Amino acid sequence: MTGGLEAHLVLRRGDVFSLHVHLELAAGETAALLGPSGAGKSTVVSLIAGLLRLDEGVVALGGETLDDPRTGTFLPPEERGVGVVFQDYLLFPHLKAVDNVAFGLRRDLSRRVARQRAGEWLDRLGLRGVAESVPGQLSGGQAQRVALARTLITDPALLLLDEPLSALDASTRPSLRRALGEHLNGFDGPRLLITHDPEEAFLLADVIHVIENGTITQVGSPDEIRLSPRTPYAADVGGSNLIAGHAAAGALQTSTYSLQIADRSLAGPALATIRPSSISVHLRRPEGSPRNTWATTVELVEPLGERVRLRTGSPLALTAEITEAASRSLSIAPGDDVWVSIKATEILVRPQGYGQGDNPSSTRWEARP
Repeated sequence: MTGGLEAHLVLRRGDVFSLHVHLELAAGETAALLGPSGAGKSTVVSLIAGLLRLDEGVVALGGETLDDPRTGTFLPPEERGVGVVFQDYLLFPHLKAVDNVAFGLRRDLSRRVARQRAGEWLDRLGLRGVAESVPGQLSGGQAQRVALARTLITDPALLLLDEPLSALDASTRPSLRRALGEHLNGFDGPRLLITHDPEEAFLLADVIHVIENGTITQVGSPDEIRLSPRTPYAADVGGSNLIAGHAAAGALQTSTYSLQIADRSLAGPALATIRPSSISVHLRRPEGSPRNTWATTVELVEPLGERVRLRTGSPLALTAEITEAASRSLSIAPGDDVWVSIKATEILVRPQGYGQGDNPSSTRWEARP
């Protein structure tokens, strides 16, 4: 694939951890590798960048093989044309911010020109005032942006971003995310964003690769991950409830409840996806058209700006999402008894087992702090 990345990565660490990942990124495409801590995201970065050697597989960029144990091919990191922003920055502690950014240009340009270009990148990322500061004088967010500028200034053939926004506070993150998105849109090569933050993945990536326990469990567009998650984790990050059960005659029977669904033709093991916003919450038994209505108890109330997320208990544990105004009106607190209702047409059901990862160990979407 001309200009793109093809990586089949196999790495084993005895009985402790094994990684088996296949990635294909086209030139000009932004992909996200989204997964929880310990899933293998940073190991993928190290293998593609050449900081670790493959046990099996191949890494090729723009048609050139970078690593192939079968043939003994292995290009060191400095010869790969891969730019990496690491989550722990790796800035030179004795160099000023502007010289850290200019470091990758010093072999090809004079110090004055390299520093001038570095200053332009620092301005672009809102760091004009810290150009002459050393890393020890920078905040975590400032150091992260210096590391990002140092990578972007070299125009690499492949861009790897390992949690590039993780050190930023909530007020800084949106502006840098916009700046990062603007650069990615103008970057000709493939770019891989490694993150555990679904918001970053959904806003910046064209395609998302979900990784769990060293394996890719789902690949799709942000909308596909949101609407058709294949594992409880994917449902979690996509903001949906994922429920496993047995479909028959317009119902999905779980271990604790029978949900009425719109598709009467579906039969056999099935997965249902329910958006939290599709779940209505009431203080009294509701009247009207919803075919799924039951009493439950609120287990968790989680404010999210203009929205509030509720986690309910038995008979079917779900996460619902209501507006802040509705939350104030209902005055719901943990331990309160409520009624929930869901229209059958709001439940997306599909056969279980049609794709990798369709065997969830839990049917519960949990709101995490």
